Amino acid sequence: MSKREFQTEVSQLLQLIIHSLYSHPEIFLRELISNSSDALDKLRHLTLTDDVFKGLAFDPRIDLELDEANKTLTIADTGIGMNEEDLVAHLGTIARSGTKNFLSQLSGDAKRDSNLIGQFGVGFYSAFMVADRVEVVSRKAGEELAWRWTSDGKTGFDIEPAERLVAGTTVTLHFNEEGEQYANSWRLQEVVKKYSNHIAFPIFLTYDKSEWNDAEKKSEKTRTTEQVNAASALWRRPKNELTETDYKELYKSISGDWEDPLFWFHTKAEGSLDYTTLFYIPAKAPLDLYQAEYKTGVKLYVKRVFIMDDAKELLPSYLRFVRGIIDSEDLPLNVSREILQQNRVLTSIRTASVKKILSELKNIAANQPEQYLKFIAEYNRPLKEGLYSDFANRETLLDLIRFKSTKVEGLTSLADVKSRMKEGQKSLYYITGGAESLLRTSPLLEIYKKKDLEVLILDDDIDEIVFSGVEKYGEIDLKAVNKASTSEDLQDEAEPDKAETLKPLLDKLKATLGDRVKEVRASVRLADSPSCIVSDEAEPSMKMQQMLRAMGQKDIPALKPTLEINPDHEIVKKLLARPDDVTTEDAAWLLFDQALLMEGVPLPDPALFVQRLNRILNLSI
Repeated sequence: MSKREFQTEVSQLLQLIIHSLYSHPEIFLRELISNSSDALDKLRHLTLTDDVFKGLAFDPRIDLELDEANKTLTIADTGIGMNEEDLVAHLGTIARSGTKNFLSQLSGDAKRDSNLIGQFGVGFYSAFMVADRVEVVSRKAGEELAWRWTSDGKTGFDIEPAERLVAGTTVTLHFNEEGEQYANSWRLQEVVKKYSNHIAFPIFLTYDKSEWNDAEKKSEKTRTTEQVNAASALWRRPKNELTETDYKELYKSISGDWEDPLFWFHTKAEGSLDYTTLFYIPAKAPLDLYQAEYKTGVKLYVKRVFIMDDAKELLPSYLRFVRGIIDSEDLPLNVSREILQQNRVLTSIRTASVKKILSELKNIAANQPEQYLKFIAEYNRPLKEGLYSDFANRETLLDLIRFKSTKVEGLTSLADVKSRMKEGQKSLYYITGGAESLLRTSPLLEIYKKKDLEVLILDDDIDEIVFSGVEKYGEIDLKAVNKASTSEDLQDEAEPDKAETLKPLLDKLKATLGDRVKEVRASVRLADSPSCIVSDEAEPSMKMQQMLRAMGQKDIPALKPTLEINPDHEIVKKLLARPDDVTTEDAAWLLFDQALLMEGVPLPDPALFVQRLNRILNLSI
């Protein structure tokens, strides 16, 4: 016998589970049956596509055997099985990349943490909620040796050789006090029907069935085996035969979530391509949503045969939160990831699926606005990623995304912003570059407030990158208020051009600031502040340059901003009347530095800034 220790993350997770952070301990049976179903899916696929396994006898089934007297439950399958190396890898460690992120979010609040665990899905380890000892005997398909894995869920696990007549896995649970309620045949049938009724393989329950013996006038127990699930591919059935409960149960089984989904979209396409799709939107965003190694949530089937569940080619990355199933009649059973990347059939299914998902979301936004806002609270940001990567659906995405605004509380759509445009307004305006509080107080918004023009507040970290490539909404221009060209929209022809009067000061400031600025000019966008900085249309803003450098792009050229000053501000008027001296030079630098600070850009030399500020303060006190 070989004694092993759990990986650190497993030990942490097991402690949480054993202390009943799950609010529904019955979930253990769903998880173990789901594991058995996955094992059967994998072996069925191999028997159809791999010559090594084609001659293998394959009788797919899942067997539950209850021993009420000894309070044990056995879950056995005839699937792919595991060898010693697999048992260590799958039951002694957690390979999933999101584990550390998941553990870091645990707060110690049992109710909140139980929801996190539900989203994360701990699979096999949920057995330790109801058992004080778990024994696994497994034999890998194509191999002769079987292995036994045993653990109490505390210190570690033991592995030793064992015997099993056929390939597959048997899990035996020795129920603890919490789990004794499941040493009951009626309770087990109830849980199976609730969570696993749709599993495509038959689930049999062997138990002692009580029957009335009329001759003896007493109840007798008979060892009985019965199938306890429907064993049909639910997604292939007509929609009018399915209930809301059917859809929700399937979702919980394939996703590992225990909350009901927000929405689902079930489509059967017939014609040049035959396929069925069933997509779900989870109520809460997956924990690994923003990780590079996110886990996909869409399973691929061909003619009801499971093919894979980790192919990122099935949907674009900005829809990675979608869970569900694609079942095609036209793909080959031995399709590989390499083939998927170039397969025309899958490309067509993917294109149609994306349009279907976005179209359904658009209908929900129009007809169920309150439900749609719940969706937006979780998934507004990934939809924005689609603006950058999915040009074909950009207009639809612009309609789906919601925005903060200077005009309304909460969130608004571009369609609503367009409907509120002022007479003569030429463009839709937005501001990016930092936190919402910083953006709302930016000097760049002053003229828009004065003219009662609406500006969108884009404070997501990706907004600066994404919206720099979005120039129009329909026929209306989308313009960033920190771009130099936007001032052309704001020019009031009735007002005199003050640039000529201000020219001596503009030249003086440019001479003082030198190469730090591209140009110094009179501003038409300022009302209360003395200065601001803007960038040329084709150039990244100062904030964008800062972000790119933080991301490791060191070869970005040092682009110079344009400094704009307010001709009507008292500071500017006084500077215009002052002779050239040290105070005027200090004031020039302070106008530039404060404009940088308002943009959220750190000053290159804070000490020098403080020295100049102190000299000006000394004169004013």
